[in-house]
Amino acid sequence: MNNREKNFVSAVVYVHNAETRIESFLKMLIGELEMNFEHSEIICVNDFSEDNSVDKIREASSIAKETSISVLNMSSFHGVELSMNAGVDLSIGDFVYEFDSVVMDYEAGEIMRIYRESLQGYDIVSASPDKKQKLSSRMFYKLFDQLTDASYKMTTERFRILSRRVINRISSMNKSVPYRKAVYMNCGLKTKNVIYKPTKAEIHTDAREKKYRKHLAADTLILFTDMGYRFSIAMTAVMMLMTAIMIIYTIITYIISTPVEGWTTTLLFLSVAFFGLFGILTIIIKYLQLLVELVFKRKNYSFESIEKLTK
Repeated sequence: MNNREKNFVSAVVYVHNAETRIESFLKMLIGELEMNFEHSEIICVNDFSEDNSVDKIREASSIAKETSISVLNMSSFHGVELSMNAGVDLSIGDFVYEFDSVVMDYEAGEIMRIYRESLQGYDIVSASPDKKQKLSSRMFYKLFDQLTDASYKMTTERFRILSRRVINRISSMNKSVPYRKAVYMNCGLKTKNVIYKPTKAEIHTDAREKKYRKHLAADTLILFTDMGYRFSIAMTAVMMLMTAIMIIYTIITYIISTPVEGWTTTLLFLSVAFFGLFGILTIIIKYLQLLVELVFKRKNYSFESIEKLTK
């Protein structure tokens, strides 16, 4: 016990309809934190759960002897990103764990493993299972990597640890964090991904979470990549080619035949006008992309109450 870490650690845990898993997860987490750290806190972000998740959190908190445990109750369903932002904002630790799910497909020792990696000079250390990703995840990450020039390749992560320096930098860079992994990847601080051998565990997401994640993927590609700009450039190039073809076709038709009066000028005007329209749209999209990069949307999460379960 005398060899416990002096750093204060916070653990932010996302909870949404997790009554069958949250109690065992919290008991494990409390045990790990109290065994290895002198000072720790756990913030459970209850994202508008419709089951008995909060009651299970209260039951699990009864075993805590030193760890401070709080429940942050969101006023409506916000999704994992905004909910975790709220929890991290409330945390006070020198290091902050982020658990996006209470499903455990890893050994408890992995929690301390990534902490020790962070002490080697890494501000962000994440843990990923050594197994094949879902097709939808593979497609998203591959597309994201192709549309960005970052050296760090994103992948499925179960949990991560952040230094306080990361949190302070992110807060100074952005008014809000719409997708944490992408922002962390671009914050400029040292990052490491740790791979572990997964145990058997069922990864569960309900219908609301699945719908949320689909929208999140689309928003992320728009906010953090130049997908829209590349698409508009490609369409402008296509229209340029079509305009050239139509101009040549119009001139040849005018020379070798007798078209209806006004047909030639009308066709030339429409060809050039459509090309100009796509060119203008490309410029507008580029300006919008720059604005998005400079200013993220304002914080828009809200919570109903904070319940202190332990001292």
